[in-house]
Amino acid sequence: MRLFILGLGYSARHFVHRFGGAFTHIAGTVRNLAKQEYLSGIEAHSFAGSDPGRETVDRIRDADVLLVSIPPGKTGDPAITAFADVLASGLRRKIIYLSTIGVYGDHGGAWVDESTPPQAALDRTRMRLAAERGWMETGRGDVAILRLAGIYGPGRNALATLRAGSARRIVKHGQVFNRIHVDDIASAIMAAVRHQGGGTWNVCDDEPAPPQDVIAYAAKLMGVAAPAEEAFETAEMSAMARSFYAGNARVSNAKMKQDLGVTLSCPDYRQGLDALWNAGEGR
Repeated sequence: MRLFILGLGYSARHFVHRFGGAFTHIAGTVRNLAKQEYLSGIEAHSFAGSDPGRETVDRIRDADVLLVSIPPGKTGDPAITAFADVLASGLRRKIIYLSTIGVYGDHGGAWVDESTPPQAALDRTRMRLAAERGWMETGRGDVAILRLAGIYGPGRNALATLRAGSARRIVKHGQVFNRIHVDDIASAIMAAVRHQGGGTWNVCDDEPAPPQDVIAYAAKLMGVAAPAEEAFETAEMSAMARSFYAGNARVSNAKMKQDLGVTLSCPDYRQGLDALWNAGEGR
């Protein structure tokens, strides 16, 4: 199989690290070719949202699997626009689109699943829904929409933020967040590649939890004092950071487990942080 990745971000690079051996050729796009030291074994192409080169188009045309992790913009999904001709060529390929559970919006902490109608209230989540629809139409049904929870993993976790002195325990009564370890994202992507047909799946762990609890557990592992709690209502936060608290839902992963056969390596944040701590994170 030949793999092309639109947007070689954190999750996509980790997927290649875990499962790159399953593909005969791997290529992908970056915004800046000068910053590709982390792309060993990947044929990198420059793509900043418009005017793709002929070689990039040819690689997409030849790909058996297209993994898309480029976020949409105000004018829509830049990849659908830039590669419209090759995507409409009728060639059969598997498309995996990495979306977000943010499309469900606020449910007051109640459980939601893939049958729950999205109620995106923010511009960025409305754009995500539009991008999901665009890729489903482009892929003619053989498209896997993976709605990712909050991502953590090596270099990107509560242990690292505590060590850097940037961790905060902001408390909003009743608020929970959903999470997923990047190892389990990689497993879900590979399962979707192997799955016959398309669909939509939530990719999250088993235990939505208050964000302050995650920081407290990480502090316990490190043997340090947890930061003092701050009330959400009075905490100094950017508008973007505050907007993440607008959605409050417990997201079910049952369909992912049943349809794709994914077994989570980190079914909750405690096991995920334990593994990261044992691997040397936060030390």
